[in-house]
Amino acid sequence: MKVLHLLALVGFATLSWGQALPSLRPDPPHVCSDCDEWNRPQQGFRIYGNTYYVGTAGLSALLITSDKGHILLDGALTQSAALIDANIRQLGFQTTDIRLIVNSHAHFDHAGAIAALQRVSGATVAASAQGARALQQGGATPDDPQYGFGRAPNAIPPVAKVQVVADGEVLRVGGLALKAHLTPGHTPGSTTWAWQSCEGPRCVNVVYADSLNAVSAPKFRFTGDGTAPNIVDSFRNSINKVASLPCDIIVSVHPSFTEIDAKLKRRAQQPDGPNPFIDAQGQGCRAYAAGAMKRLEARLATER
Repeated sequence: MKVLHLLALVGFATLSWGQALPSLRPDPPHVCSDCDEWNRPQQGFRIYGNTYYVGTAGLSALLITSDKGHILLDGALTQSAALIDANIRQLGFQTTDIRLIVNSHAHFDHAGAIAALQRVSGATVAASAQGARALQQGGATPDDPQYGFGRAPNAIPPVAKVQVVADGEVLRVGGLALKAHLTPGHTPGSTTWAWQSCEGPRCVNVVYADSLNAVSAPKFRFTGDGTAPNIVDSFRNSINKVASLPCDIIVSVHPSFTEIDAKLKRRAQQPDGPNPFIDAQGQGCRAYAAGAMKRLEARLATER
């Protein structure tokens, strides 16, 4: 009887605990011409050490894990919430153990699922001052180059409370340390994040690089006009900042810009070879920045 009573108590406690766990409540899907392609499922995988890819085939989201809780970087589209949640659980972790969610920039394709993932995890959400303003109001601010596309195309589910981070500030969850590098240009609040991940005695520098693309609504000018300032020098400084970061591994917010799929396939083909995500020369950030600078200069040529 005592054994049965104990088993009954354990079963009740397990059931009660399971019922107490919050469930994911995704927001309505965002509609755009690229959304279906961006939101194609991608099985989660380890990049290196405690850093994992949990995003979709077209939009990055990373998980940094620890026994004191996890950090999630970005949320992709609103409809990506279920895919990110499934990838986290498939990898053996719990979305409810996320303690911090940070954002690269507050566009619908990188911040759409943050509100839903924050609700299920209770995590703190952090972003730059301008990024926090966009997250809280639910869309691009007037100084965003893409603001002119309109409210509906830019809309995201608002996040009620966002911690503001400064350039160079380090956020911590347990033993995890994540450093913010403000890289305005693509948006006024763009942020690149950096940390270290270790396997045994070997630790590498990982960079989650925000978009450095000069993409805008039709009437916006990066060189400024009568209603908006010239932001060219600021944009170039951001590109140079990314180029200068210690950078063994780089993941961009759109994975294709840093060939994430190709690197994953190479690793599958040569599982005992060098990790293709690690650039032995540490040049990944420089290459990413060089491409961005070339595209920026081409854009500026059209504005002159």
